Amino acid sequence: MDRMYQRGPRRPLRADAERTVQAILTAAERVLSAQPAATMEQIAEAAGVARTTVHRRFATREALVEALTAWATQQFHQAVESARPDSTPPLVALYQVTANALRVKISWGFAMSRTAPENPEVARIHADVLGRCDRLFRRARDAGVLRADADLDWTRRVYYALIHEAAQSRTEPVGPDDADDVDELATRVVDTLLRGMGGPGTFAP
Repeated sequence: MDRMYQRGPRRPLRADAERTVQAILTAAERVLSAQPAATMEQIAEAAGVARTTVHRRFATREALVEALTAWATQQFHQAVESARPDSTPPLVALYQVTANALRVKISWGFAMSRTAPENPEVARIHADVLGRCDRLFRRARDAGVLRADADLDWTRRVYYALIHEAAQSRTEPVGPDDADDVDELATRVVDTLLRGMGGPGTFAP
């Protein structure tokens, strides 16, 4: 995680320091989601650490928000990767990617709504996720999950918009007991997409 918010070569954080940083970022997401103008002091209080601890890790509020965005981007990448979109059957992968992406976008809504910082690692991750999505949609079209004449660029844009709207429909972070709710949202997103762009036989009449 350290490389996502530190510029230049740095030694890895110790385990306790890593936990402190994660606690600060988690608190920042929670506090800023409720109050976007919240101060570093309010974030420190929510994280249960001293204000000086936050300032020692993040020189400015902007640096903290950049780190938060980078951390959430990394979680999003891992969520997409864990669905194995390049090898899992396309329809299964589409549902799994959607559910995984929704979990991150709901839990890290403030961070995911920020403009991506000018960070090469973040840019690389966004490019990789885009490439995986494009490959998944090509596989889905080849398998007949999507129509043969589907415009894949447009399909991807619609898909992203559906995920955004689904995530916006939730106001609370995803907890351990919310798996069924997220799966239901994912099903709604994929079903809506495929009813518009699905190939013949994707849905029973």
